[in-house]
Parts: sequence; C-alpha cells; structure tokens
Amino acid sequence: MPTSQPLSSCVWDGAPHGAAAHIRAESIHITFGDRPLLNEVDVTVSVGSRLAIVGDNGRGKTTLLHVLAGVLKPDSGVVSRLGSLALVKQDMVIEGGRTVGDLVAEATAPARAALSALDAASGALAAGQDASDAYSDALEAATALDAWDAERRVDIALAGLNACSDRGRVLSTLSVGQRYRVRLAVALGSTPDLLLLDEPTNHLDAAGLSFLTQQLQGHAGGVALVSHDRALLRDVATSFIDLDPTRDGLPRIYAGGYQGWVEGRLRERLAWEQDHAAQRAQHAELKRAAAEARSRLSQGGWRPDKGTGKHQRATRAAGVVQTFNRRVEDVERHEISVPAPPLRLSWPASSTRAGLAILNASGLTVDGRLATPVSLDVSGGDRLMITGPNGAGKSTLLAVLAQRLAPSTGQLRVGPKARVSLLSQEIPDWDHDRPAHVAYETHLARIGRCGQAPSLGSLGLLEPSAARTPVGRMSQGQQRRLHLAMCLAEDPDLLLLDEPTNHLSSSLVDDITTELLRTSCAVVVATHDRQMLTDLGHWPQLRLSPKDLP
Repeated sequence: MPTSQPLSSCVWDGAPHGAAAHIRAESIHITFGDRPLLNEVDVTVSVGSRLAIVGDNGRGKTTLLHVLAGVLKPDSGVVSRLGSLALVKQDMVIEGGRTVGDLVAEATAPARAALSALDAASGALAAGQDASDAYSDALEAATALDAWDAERRVDIALAGLNACSDRGRVLSTLSVGQRYRVRLAVALGSTPDLLLLDEPTNHLDAAGLSFLTQQLQGHAGGVALVSHDRALLRDVATSFIDLDPTRDGLPRIYAGGYQGWVEGRLRERLAWEQDHAAQRAQHAELKRAAAEARSRLSQGGWRPDKGTGKHQRATRAAGVVQTFNRRVEDVERHEISVPAPPLRLSWPASSTRAGLAILNASGLTVDGRLATPVSLDVSGGDRLMITGPNGAGKSTLLAVLAQRLAPSTGQLRVGPKARVSLLSQEIPDWDHDRPAHVAYETHLARIGRCGQAPSLGSLGLLEPSAARTPVGRMSQGQQRRLHLAMCLAEDPDLLLLDEPTNHLSSSLVDDITTELLRTSCAVVVATHDRQMLTDLGHWPQLRLSPKDLP
C-alpha cells in the first residue's frame, strides 16, 4: 500500500530551476488491496510539457498526480524531481484559522526571500563589504522568480478567477468553490516551474475557464493535469497518459494533442477487439470440430456399409477415436491469450417515429425557480439545448417536462403513450443494498419492460464486477452509468439529460455525444460542458435567465 503525507490542499515544494526543471517517474507500481491501480508507469513532466492524465473513474489519475508531486509514495518505482512545483488538490482541507493572506504568503515566500537576500547583499556592498558573489546569486534568484512582481501576479490570478482577494479573510468562512478558486489562483500566480492540477475546472464560471486556459497555455514551465473537461484538454494538453485498461495492462502515452489521443486510443481499441474476436472465433471452431468428432463417435457414425469385414470396422473405429482425441487436444492447447477488451457503449435503437407528437408546453414557470416563461413543442427526432447561468432554472424545467414537478403557471400536455425519461443530476432513490443488476431488473419490472429491454451487460455501461456491486458502494460515475442505463432501457420518445457529462470519462462522453446525434428519439440537453455545447452547437437553443428570481 502506498503511503501519503498529511499535507494541505495546495502544496508548494522545491527551488526554481528554470529550463532544467522536471519530474521523472519510472516503473511506478501501486496496489490498493489486491487490485493493481498503477502498473509500470513511466512518465516525465518537464518545462514545456502539457500532460493530461486521463482514464475512467477509479483508474488512479489523482494517485499518479500525487506520486509525481511527492505527497504519495509508490509501492515500487523511482521518482526524481528538480525545480519548484505547485500541486492543487481536489479535496478542501480547511486547515483551522488560516487566511487568504497566509496562503498568498506561503506561495510568495521564495520571492520575498530572494528580495530580502538581494537587499542584504546590496547593503553589504554599500557598506564596502566583499559581497559581490552574494549579490550576483541573489540577483539571479530574484530574476528567475521575477520576484518584484510576485504579489501582483497573485492579485491578477485572484481577479481572473473571481476569487476572494481579502488577505484577512479566513478560508473556512469561504464557500467550497471560493476556497478552491483562491488556492488555484495562488498556485497560478506563484508561477512555479511545474504546475500539477487536479480537476482545475471545478467551481469555475465561463470567465474563469477562459482565464485558466490562457494561463496554462502561456505558463513558462510544465503542466500536468487531471481533468474531465474535454474543452480544456483540447485547448491545453499536447500529450496524454491514459490509465484505462490495455491488452498488456500497461498505460499508454499519446502525442499529438487531444486528436492524437482520441485517434490513437481508437486504433488500439479496434486492434484489440479484432484480435480478441479472432481468437474467440478460432477457439469456437476448434470446439465445434471436437463436438462433431464426439458426435460421430457416440452416434456410431463410423460404422461401415453392410458386409465389410471386422478388421476394416476396427480400423475405422480407431481412426474416429484418434480424430476425436486430436480435436480435444487442439481445444486444450488453444488459449485465448488476448484478454477481453473493455466494454463499449451500445446505445439501443429507438422505436420513436420521426414527427411523433410528444409534448406541448405553454407559459411554464415555477415560483422561485423558473422565472422565464417557457413554451415549446417536442416531436420525435427533435433536438433542443437549454442554456443559461446557474440558478436560471434549467434543472427545474427538465423536472417539469418529465412531470416530476408541477408548474406554478402554464400548461403541460404529454402524449398519453409518450415515454419521457430524465437523467437528472440527483441519484434516484434506489435501495442502496441491492446490487446494480438487481436495481436495473427491478426498474424494468416496474415499468413493464422485462423481456423487452436490453440486458444491463449488453449496454456496455457497467463492467460485470460493477453490476454485482451494491448501489450504495458504487462510485458516482458508476451510479451515473446505471442511471443512464435505466433511462435507455425505457426506450424513451423524449430523453431529457441534465448535465450528462457529470462524473463520466471523456471517452464515454464522446460516445454519448455521437449517439445523441443519430438517435431517432427527441433529445433535450441542459449542460455547461463547453465541448458538448460546441459539438451540439447546431441544435436549437433555449436560453433561460435568472434575472427575475428573488
């Protein structure tokens, strides 16, 4: 088991080394319990690196980032570091009575120390002392840190992320989002050689996302980040280390930016699936031949025509037995050496007819939650994107359309046979002690779809081990996948998706986006995901405003 150090949510370490700065990890191995989490990981982060650490939930992305930063010690392997680094973690440790100013002071301490040394050396020179070497060293250190501008850079970052700049404000009195933005801003403003960021887009608005992207693109040092934000990955990352399963169990590194990762991953996945299918087909053919030989032997198919002598019958009998034995040996010798590839999303075909009238809404509002009156018609095949800032009522509108919330004003008419499914942000009220596959089958029974809907395993959303896991012990990502599976099992005429990218891997979201573009059912999506907004940007949009809400 790896060991960790009890450090804060934002970690600074090391002296600056400019172009020589790097982190090099070799043969990193970490096991949690009896499950290998990281296996033979080799990766380097240096000046100019823009490395994305990607993979599905639970694959060890955060763990690897913490190993690189030195806050987690691997079971085996070597990590070498040179230069200054800043790590911004996801978890929000409050750390007692520390203030925004404490965090700023911690981040700018090297700059202040360099300026103090420079002042001391200058004073010594002015006093006639032999301090030329000390002055030269101090000036070089201050120049490398651009120490004179350290506080201003932090202030610029605090403003750019809309973070609290009050140095006296106690961190514990800030919201989670504000605390995160302060920590991220201070890390960006401290301009370390190497920036290590874990889900840095959490808690950022559109302006903050734009500022973060510009800062990472222009950072003079190296960057390693964990993120599900595909727009950030497209805009910033130039190389990817993918921790998802591979045929040999080793992680893959892809160059060529986001597109290089997507294409490289797809090529490898297709080759893996083809090789596995070929071996399975060969094994099936060998078993078929053995079964045929067994059938001939057991059914007496070897018997010769009437009148043939005993010697000939005995010879032919021995031949059939030998053939059967050879076929059995062939099956036993043949191994399927290529492991089964990971599941792939299999979106079931929709039975919805294009143009089918599904619902009509007129003047819908909800007191205190949805101020903009909404009127719309939805028919089979329609597409709609709902946008607007937090608090505008996007989730509320979807709940009304799904008939889970009554409107305060207006009317909603839903076709008597229309099926409407909602993938909400909240996890449904499931029995958390039931395994996922039981929860799925119970859902099918409740909606009368037993024997009609696809099996849970065939949808490609949950691995067999996850399907056997009690719902309450599943990760957020696994629960989200189960919820989506239930929605698809309903064969909806209208599929309502509320922030569908939440807790899902980038590769799965890409697959979902592809299916949304071609399914015949009507789809309404509410999302802040910048890449999904771009990918579905040609859809009609309904923008909500919170301006009239109290």
